[in-house]
Amino acid sequence: MSSQRLTQTQKMLQKLSPQQILLMKLLQIPTMELSSRIKEEIEENPALEESDGYDDIDNNIDNDIDNDIDNNDNERQDADDYDDPLSDFDDYMQDDDDDAAAYKLRTNNYSRDDERYEAPITSEESFHDILIQQLGYRKLDDRKYKIGTYIIGNLDDSGYLSRPIIGIMDDLLFTQNIDVTEEEVMEVLHIIQEFDPAGVGATNLQECLLIQLRRLKEDDESDSDYTFPIIIIEQYFNEFIKKHYDKIVKKSGISERQFRAALNVILKLNPKPGGAVENSDRANYVIPDFTIYNNCGKLELTLNSRNAPELHVNKDYIDMLSDFSKQKKTQSNREAVNFVKNKIESAKWFIDAIKQRQTTLFVTMDAIMNYQKDYFLTGDETKLKPMILKDISEKVGLDISTISRVANSKYVQTAYGTFPLKSFFSESLTNDEGEEVSTREIKKILMDCIEQEDKSKPLTDDVLTQILKEKGYNIARRTIAKYREQLDIPVARLRKEL
Repeated sequence: MSSQRLTQTQKMLQKLSPQQILLMKLLQIPTMELSSRIKEEIEENPALEESDGYDDIDNNIDNDIDNDIDNNDNERQDADDYDDPLSDFDDYMQDDDDDAAAYKLRTNNYSRDDERYEAPITSEESFHDILIQQLGYRKLDDRKYKIGTYIIGNLDDSGYLSRPIIGIMDDLLFTQNIDVTEEEVMEVLHIIQEFDPAGVGATNLQECLLIQLRRLKEDDESDSDYTFPIIIIEQYFNEFIKKHYDKIVKKSGISERQFRAALNVILKLNPKPGGAVENSDRANYVIPDFTIYNNCGKLELTLNSRNAPELHVNKDYIDMLSDFSKQKKTQSNREAVNFVKNKIESAKWFIDAIKQRQTTLFVTMDAIMNYQKDYFLTGDETKLKPMILKDISEKVGLDISTISRVANSKYVQTAYGTFPLKSFFSESLTNDEGEEVSTREIKKILMDCIEQEDKSKPLTDDVLTQILKEKGYNIARRTIAKYREQLDIPVARLRKEL
């Protein structure tokens, strides 16, 4: 008896080739990381080399490179293919009779006017290294030192210990076979809380501020009084973070003048002590991927290629492949040919992908520059047009996912500052005159209103909504709240100042 079954299968409509996958990955990498990715590829593939200097190479001839590589060779290839193993790589080989053909072995990402540039590397100690160093200054036995080291390793970038004490006790037992009590962990934690910068090792913001205030009270030799700041943080912390200042004054019984003085002391404290060390010791460098110049009213775009070195196929590997083709056709010889040929193919794919990456980046940024021409000429954010990925995709003829990869983690340097590329993309709204305006324009107006507000009576979302309506932007209150949150602007109550 036969039975019938209904099965459902799913097939990919389109399979991506290894070259396409490589290109997609390279498109996502910003200029600052590209150099590391190229060095990694060179280490993995000896058939790929980096040129030592600048060659006088015409970049306009790069289109001559043949992209059609047969990567499906096997040990049963016919004699004709085997006798001409270099046929797929003619465009990458140097012609012995014509030295000018050397350009076909390289990808040149420099111009002769470019300066050799490498991303700066900082060698300062990290936040955790500084704390470990201070731990070493204390006279601790081996057990307490290991506890302290583990606690420091669990501090976040802001300097807080967010992991519960019981969790640290379990970790020490299972990972280091150290059975500790809660009292031992707390004893070492209190030692770490004495380290610099003041506030490290705190378990929450309230404790962090109290540690700093008590340190100031001990170290300050002036007549400053830290009693009221400590009372406010210790007893009225919830009211303080909600800026219910009137309640604090009423409940504590201190005068408004005393409260103002205490507030000035508290506002000078550092809520992220670990971040202060990280920011001072570890500089964050942004290397722009593009630069836009305003040349007498004409925009000019350049692509930063200084971190993409000149690449070429190792000539020794090409010679090796040529030598193998002249030898007797044995099994080991065929395996050697396949190995060398695969390495050369891989090098060629990578060179092609780097070239394609540069081209894709340039045409995409060029389309964005022309689309937002008014902004790049003036720097006026109100002139930014609504722009989504689809708009640029249609202009350059590339898939939306490709445009997204280009926009991600890329920066453009302009006369008005260096900005992330994705910041120029925004949705559109229609004003009272029926014109489409960018949501970024709305946010700029929103920021201007909040910057100019009376801080003793900050503008509520309802008032901001009414102001924007008067300016011709009919936006709902919840939309205003969404834009405010996207701009990291707190609600009116938290913006209030005395």
